[in-house]
Amino acid sequence: MTSASAPPNVLTIAGSDPSGGAGLQGDIKTFSALGTYATNVVTAVIAQNTQGVQAVHPVPADVIGEQLDNLLGDVRIEAVKIGMVASETVAATIRDALHRHRPRWIVLDPVMVAKSGDILVDRAGIRAVRDILVPLADVITPNLPEAAVLLDAETPRTTEAMATLLPELTRLGAPYVVLKGGHLSGANCPDLLATPQGVEWLEAPRIATDNLHGTGCALSSAVAAHLAHLPHTVSDHDAIHAAISDAKRWLHTALDASTRLAVGQGRGPVHHFHAWW
Repeated sequence: MTSASAPPNVLTIAGSDPSGGAGLQGDIKTFSALGTYATNVVTAVIAQNTQGVQAVHPVPADVIGEQLDNLLGDVRIEAVKIGMVASETVAATIRDALHRHRPRWIVLDPVMVAKSGDILVDRAGIRAVRDILVPLADVITPNLPEAAVLLDAETPRTTEAMATLLPELTRLGAPYVVLKGGHLSGANCPDLLATPQGVEWLEAPRIATDNLHGTGCALSSAVAAHLAHLPHTVSDHDAIHAAISDAKRWLHTALDASTRLAVGQGRGPVHHFHAWW
Protein backbone atom coordinates (compact mmCIF):
# COMPACT_ATOMS: atom_id res chain seq x y z
CA MET A 1 0.00 0.00 0.00
CA THR A 2 1.33 3.44 -0.88
CA SER A 3 0.17 7.00 -0.45
CA ALA A 4 1.32 10.18 -2.12
CA SER A 5 1.40 11.86 1.29
CA ALA A 6 3.18 9.02 3.11
CA PRO A 7 6.69 9.64 4.43
CA PRO A 8 9.45 8.02 2.37
CA ASN A 9 10.81 4.69 3.59
CA VAL A 10 14.51 4.54 4.39
CA LEU A 11 16.81 1.71 5.45
CA THR A 12 19.85 1.50 7.68
CA ILE A 13 22.19 -1.47 7.29
CA ALA A 14 24.40 -1.29 10.36
CA GLY A 15 25.48 -2.68 13.70
CA SER A 16 23.58 -2.18 16.93
CA ASP A 17 24.48 0.16 19.78
CA PRO A 18 22.94 -0.70 23.16
CA SER A 19 23.48 2.86 24.39
CA GLY A 20 21.27 4.16 21.57
CA GLY A 21 23.50 6.93 20.27
CA ALA A 22 25.05 5.33 17.20
CA GLY A 23 24.50 2.44 14.79
CA LEU A 24 21.00 1.19 14.05
CA GLN A 25 19.46 2.91 17.03
CA GLY A 26 20.96 6.30 16.24
CA ASP A 27 20.03 5.98 12.56
CA ILE A 28 16.43 5.11 13.37
CA LYS A 29 16.20 8.19 15.60
CA THR A 30 17.65 10.40 12.86
CA PHE A 31 15.31 9.00 10.22
CA SER A 32 12.32 9.48 12.49
CA ALA A 33 13.30 13.00 13.53
CA LEU A 34 13.58 13.99 9.86
CA GLY A 35 10.19 12.70 8.82
CA THR A 36 11.03 9.38 7.18
CA TYR A 37 9.90 5.85 8.03
CA ALA A 38 12.84 3.84 9.38
CA THR A 39 13.59 0.21 8.54
CA ASN A 40 16.74 -1.69 9.49
CA VAL A 41 18.97 -4.68 8.79
CA VAL A 42 21.39 -5.78 11.52
CA THR A 43 25.01 -6.51 10.51
CA ALA A 44 26.57 -6.90 13.96
CA VAL A 45 25.66 -7.04 17.62
CA ILE A 46 28.06 -4.80 19.50
CA ALA A 47 28.82 -4.67 23.22
CA GLN A 48 29.25 -0.92 23.49
CA ASN A 49 28.50 2.05 25.69
CA THR A 50 29.45 5.72 25.77
CA GLN A 51 32.96 4.78 26.95
CA GLY A 52 33.93 2.43 24.15
CA VAL A 53 33.48 -0.86 22.30
CA GLN A 54 34.02 -4.06 24.28
CA ALA A 55 33.08 -6.70 21.69
CA VAL A 56 31.78 -7.06 18.12
CA HIS A 57 29.71 -10.08 17.11
CA PRO A 58 29.09 -10.08 13.32
CA VAL A 59 25.81 -11.42 11.98
CA PRO A 60 26.37 -14.20 9.39
CA ALA A 61 26.22 -13.02 5.78
CA ASP A 62 23.37 -15.39 4.86
CA VAL A 63 21.25 -13.97 7.70
CA ILE A 64 21.96 -10.44 6.48
CA GLY A 65 20.98 -11.51 2.97
CA GLU A 66 17.71 -12.98 4.24
CA GLN A 67 16.90 -9.76 6.08
CA LEU A 68 17.62 -7.66 2.98
CA ASP A 69 15.70 -9.76 0.47
CA ASN A 70 12.66 -10.10 2.72
CA LEU A 71 12.54 -6.38 3.45
CA LEU A 72 13.38 -5.08 -0.02
CA GLY A 73 11.00 -7.52 -1.68
CA ASP A 74 8.14 -5.97 0.27
CA VAL A 75 8.94 -2.33 1.16
CA ARG A 76 9.80 0.34 -1.38
CA ILE A 77 12.97 1.95 -0.04
CA GLU A 78 13.94 5.43 -1.25
CA ALA A 79 17.33 5.70 0.44
CA VAL A 80 19.75 3.34 2.15
CA LYS A 81 22.43 4.20 4.68
CA ILE A 82 25.16 1.56 5.03
CA GLY A 83 27.17 1.56 8.23
CA MET A 84 29.34 -1.14 9.78
CA VAL A 85 30.32 -3.99 7.44
CA ALA A 86 32.69 -6.53 8.98
CA SER A 87 33.74 -8.77 6.07
CA GLU A 88 34.09 -9.15 2.33
CA THR A 89 31.29 -11.72 2.26
CA VAL A 90 28.90 -9.33 3.98
CA ALA A 91 29.89 -6.48 1.65
CA ALA A 92 29.23 -8.67 -1.39
CA THR A 93 25.90 -9.79 0.07
CA ILE A 94 24.80 -6.18 0.55
CA ARG A 95 25.97 -5.19 -2.95
CA ASP A 96 24.12 -8.09 -4.59
CA ALA A 97 20.89 -7.37 -2.70
CA LEU A 98 21.00 -3.67 -3.57
CA HIS A 99 21.64 -4.51 -7.21
CA ARG A 100 18.53 -6.72 -7.19
CA HIS A 101 16.38 -4.12 -5.42
CA ARG A 102 18.11 -0.88 -6.37
CA PRO A 103 17.00 1.99 -4.12
CA ARG A 104 17.10 5.54 -5.39
CA TRP A 105 19.93 6.66 -3.12
CA ILE A 106 22.78 4.91 -1.30
CA VAL A 107 24.82 6.64 1.40
CA LEU A 108 27.88 4.87 2.84
CA ASP A 109 29.38 5.74 6.20
CA PRO A 110 32.56 3.62 6.24
CA VAL A 111 32.38 2.76 9.94
CA MET A 112 35.75 1.22 10.74
CA VAL A 113 37.04 3.29 13.66
CA ALA A 114 34.93 4.08 16.74
CA LYS A 115 35.12 7.49 18.45
CA SER A 116 37.10 5.73 21.19
CA GLY A 117 39.73 4.76 18.60
CA ASP A 118 38.70 1.09 18.50
CA ILE A 119 39.21 -0.56 15.09
CA LEU A 120 35.96 -2.37 14.31
CA VAL A 121 36.84 -4.40 11.18
CA ASP A 122 39.83 -6.39 9.91
CA ARG A 123 41.96 -5.67 6.83
CA ALA A 124 39.78 -7.81 4.57
CA GLY A 125 36.72 -5.90 5.72
CA ILE A 126 38.44 -2.60 5.00
CA ARG A 127 39.31 -3.73 1.46
CA ALA A 128 35.73 -4.89 0.93
CA VAL A 129 34.28 -1.53 1.96
CA ARG A 130 36.72 0.27 -0.34
CA ASP A 131 36.43 -2.00 -3.39
CA ILE A 132 32.82 -3.26 -3.19
CA LEU A 133 30.69 -0.69 -1.37
CA VAL A 134 32.27 2.69 -2.14
CA PRO A 135 31.65 2.33 -5.91
CA LEU A 136 28.03 1.39 -5.14
CA ALA A 137 27.35 4.58 -3.16
CA ASP A 138 26.08 7.97 -4.27
CA VAL A 139 27.58 9.65 -1.19
CA ILE A 140 30.31 8.53 1.22
CA THR A 141 30.99 10.27 4.54
CA PRO A 142 34.37 9.22 6.01
CA ASN A 143 35.95 11.04 8.91
CA LEU A 144 39.71 11.59 8.87
CA PRO A 145 40.75 8.31 10.57
CA GLU A 146 38.36 6.36 8.34
CA ALA A 147 39.69 8.05 5.21
CA ALA A 148 43.21 7.20 6.28
CA VAL A 149 42.26 3.55 6.87
CA LEU A 150 40.53 3.35 3.48
CA LEU A 151 43.60 4.70 1.70
CA ASP A 152 46.25 3.14 3.97
CA ALA A 153 47.57 6.64 4.60
CA GLU A 154 48.44 8.88 7.52
CA THR A 155 45.52 10.57 9.26
CA PRO A 156 45.40 14.23 8.15
CA ARG A 157 46.21 16.74 10.87
CA THR A 158 45.59 19.93 8.89
CA THR A 159 43.10 21.22 6.35
CA GLU A 160 45.90 21.18 3.77
CA ALA A 161 46.43 17.47 4.37
CA MET A 162 42.67 16.92 4.10
CA ALA A 163 42.63 18.57 0.70
CA THR A 164 45.56 16.42 -0.43
CA LEU A 165 43.72 13.23 0.56
CA LEU A 166 40.44 14.11 -1.15
CA PRO A 167 41.40 13.29 -4.79
CA GLU A 168 42.39 9.77 -3.74
CA LEU A 169 39.00 9.30 -2.08
CA THR A 170 37.10 10.49 -5.16
CA ARG A 171 39.00 7.99 -7.30
CA LEU A 172 37.45 5.15 -5.28
CA GLY A 173 34.22 5.65 -7.22
CA ALA A 174 31.56 7.55 -5.24
CA PRO A 175 30.43 10.74 -7.03
CA TYR A 176 29.94 12.69 -3.76
CA VAL A 177 32.46 12.58 -0.91
CA VAL A 178 32.01 14.34 2.43
CA LEU A 179 35.39 14.24 4.19
CA LYS A 180 34.63 15.22 7.78
CA GLY A 181 37.15 17.36 9.62
CA GLY A 182 35.80 17.09 13.14
CA HIS A 183 39.03 15.49 14.38
CA LEU A 184 40.97 18.68 13.65
CA SER A 185 41.33 21.46 16.20
CA GLY A 186 40.27 25.06 15.77
CA ALA A 187 37.27 27.35 16.11
CA ASN A 188 35.50 25.85 13.08
CA CYS A 189 34.62 22.29 12.12
CA PRO A 190 35.58 21.99 8.43
CA ASP A 191 34.11 19.34 6.13
CA LEU A 192 35.39 19.02 2.58
CA LEU A 193 32.79 18.20 -0.07
CA ALA A 194 33.77 16.76 -3.44
CA THR A 195 31.14 16.65 -6.19
CA PRO A 196 31.26 16.10 -9.94
CA GLN A 197 31.20 19.91 -10.22
CA GLY A 198 34.18 20.56 -7.96
CA VAL A 199 35.31 20.88 -4.35
CA GLU A 200 34.17 23.19 -1.56
CA TRP A 201 34.46 23.63 2.18
CA LEU A 202 31.39 23.28 4.40
CA GLU A 203 32.20 24.92 7.73
CA ALA A 204 30.36 25.44 10.99
CA PRO A 205 31.45 26.82 14.36
CA ARG A 206 32.93 24.10 16.54
CA ILE A 207 30.71 23.25 19.53
CA ALA A 208 32.58 22.72 22.79
CA THR A 209 31.14 19.36 23.83
CA ASP A 210 32.21 15.79 24.54
CA ASN A 211 28.83 14.52 23.36
CA LEU A 212 30.20 13.20 20.09
CA HIS A 213 29.00 9.60 20.24
CA GLY A 214 27.25 8.72 16.99
CA THR A 215 27.94 11.96 15.12
CA GLY A 216 29.10 10.12 12.00
CA CYS A 217 26.04 7.88 12.02
CA ALA A 218 23.81 10.90 12.51
CA LEU A 219 25.28 12.83 9.58
CA SER A 220 25.14 9.97 7.09
CA SER A 221 21.60 8.96 8.07
CA ALA A 222 20.53 12.63 7.91
CA VAL A 223 21.92 12.83 4.37
CA ALA A 224 19.95 9.69 3.44
CA ALA A 225 16.76 11.10 4.98
CA HIS A 226 17.08 14.42 3.14
CA LEU A 227 17.77 12.63 -0.15
CA ALA A 228 14.72 10.41 0.40
CA HIS A 229 12.52 13.51 0.58
CA LEU A 230 13.60 14.73 -2.87
CA PRO A 231 10.87 14.45 -5.52
CA HIS A 232 11.43 11.72 -8.07
CA THR A 233 11.73 14.37 -10.75
CA VAL A 234 14.75 15.86 -8.95
CA SER A 235 18.21 14.33 -8.90
CA ASP A 236 20.47 17.18 -9.97
CA HIS A 237 23.61 18.49 -8.31
CA ASP A 238 21.91 21.41 -6.55
CA ALA A 239 19.38 19.13 -4.85
CA ILE A 240 22.04 16.66 -3.67
CA HIS A 241 24.24 19.51 -2.46
CA ALA A 242 21.28 20.96 -0.52
CA ALA A 243 20.56 17.57 1.09
CA ILE A 244 24.16 17.31 2.33
CA SER A 245 24.21 20.92 3.56
CA ASP A 246 20.87 20.51 5.34
CA ALA A 247 22.13 17.34 7.04
CA LYS A 248 25.21 19.17 8.34
CA ARG A 249 23.07 22.01 9.72
CA TRP A 250 20.74 19.52 11.42
CA LEU A 251 23.69 17.74 13.04
CA HIS A 252 25.14 21.04 14.25
CA THR A 253 21.88 21.81 16.07
CA ALA A 254 21.69 18.25 17.45
CA LEU A 255 25.21 18.64 18.85
CA ASP A 256 24.37 22.02 20.34
CA ALA A 257 21.34 20.52 22.09
CA SER A 258 23.19 17.43 23.36
CA THR A 259 23.68 18.94 26.84
CA ARG A 260 19.95 18.52 27.39
CA LEU A 261 20.55 14.75 27.62
CA ALA A 262 22.25 12.76 30.39
CA VAL A 263 23.39 9.45 28.91
CA GLY A 264 26.37 7.50 30.23
CA GLN A 265 29.69 8.48 31.77
CA GLY A 266 31.71 8.83 28.56
CA ARG A 267 30.96 10.54 25.27
CA GLY A 268 27.23 11.20 25.24
CA PRO A 269 25.04 11.15 22.12
CA VAL A 270 23.76 14.01 20.03
CA HIS A 271 20.14 15.04 20.62
CA HIS A 272 18.37 13.52 17.62
CA PHE A 273 14.97 14.85 18.73
CA HIS A 274 16.07 18.38 19.57
CA ALA A 275 13.29 19.82 17.43
CA TRP A 276 10.63 17.66 19.10
CA TRP A 277 11.44 17.43 22.81
